[in-house]
Amino acid sequence: MNLVDLRIFACVARHPSLGAAAQELHLTPSAVSKALRRLEGDLDTVLFDRSAKQLVLNASGQRMLDFSKSMLTLADQAKADIMGNRAVIECKVAAPAILLWRHAPVLMRAMQAYPDASLSMQTMFEDEALAALLRGEVNHAIVTSEVIEGRGAHWSSDWQVTSLGDMHLQLVAGKRHRLAISLSSGLTAASANELTRAALPQPALRASSSQILAYDFVSPSRSLFCGEQRGSRSDGWRDDQLPRKIRYWIDDLQLLLSTVKSGQALAYLPEFALADAELLRIEVSDCAFHCHEQVWLVSNAKNAPHWQHALAEFMSATSKDTA
Repeated sequence: MNLVDLRIFACVARHPSLGAAAQELHLTPSAVSKALRRLEGDLDTVLFDRSAKQLVLNASGQRMLDFSKSMLTLADQAKADIMGNRAVIECKVAAPAILLWRHAPVLMRAMQAYPDASLSMQTMFEDEALAALLRGEVNHAIVTSEVIEGRGAHWSSDWQVTSLGDMHLQLVAGKRHRLAISLSSGLTAASANELTRAALPQPALRASSSQILAYDFVSPSRSLFCGEQRGSRSDGWRDDQLPRKIRYWIDDLQLLLSTVKSGQALAYLPEFALADAELLRIEVSDCAFHCHEQVWLVSNAKNAPHWQHALAEFMSATSKDTA
């Protein structure tokens, strides 16, 4: 029994067909089949129920999959820890696009300590990200508190969670939006010059609820975190308190941002969207609610190599520094 055959076996176990596994492994189906036969020969046990179109793990195969995951994890941990920052690391992180948008720069900085490392950021809704972590397909998942507190089907007692701070949502407008132009004209020249000399970002524009509700909004129809269809509740705005006219429903994050920056509509977005110079924050003077989400990094702590713990510590410390 060798590690190469174990990796091939673990890959085949999570795919619907031998051909799909072979494609991921960059091997021929014949080579994959030979590796499986070799492993079964070493164990003197059949691991799959075979049909014309697919392989299905039998009871022995399921037990062997559990063993193989532990053995492969220990082997990877030993190699990474012994090699230190010379290790050839493949860091895989799964998260909703909106959370990757927020944390991608920090992830990239964290992996700079490993010159031969690669970083794969995979866009998935929260439950999908946790399921991928449970299957061992990724090293980390980034999710919000709602999923942490729920701890549903895709949860393991081996996991640890690391706080990545709070994410606050803000009413945002593009600089070309009519309301933004109108409110910006109210800033005095003296105030603008003072901000420029101090190298400070432009302050929030202030408006009343009656002013902002006169304009169209854009919103996703489903949560950008969990993917659930929530209609007007999808972005966290309280339409029961301040009912809006949502003219545009857009689930694609980039298209939604383009719509806001073009000045077509207002949107309720995480505060880090304001790093875009084309966007402005609008503070609603008579708005009684504030929406925020706590963000967490979920990692499999069992037999995890040092670099995974170091990444979690770096991201936690960085989120506190920037809070």
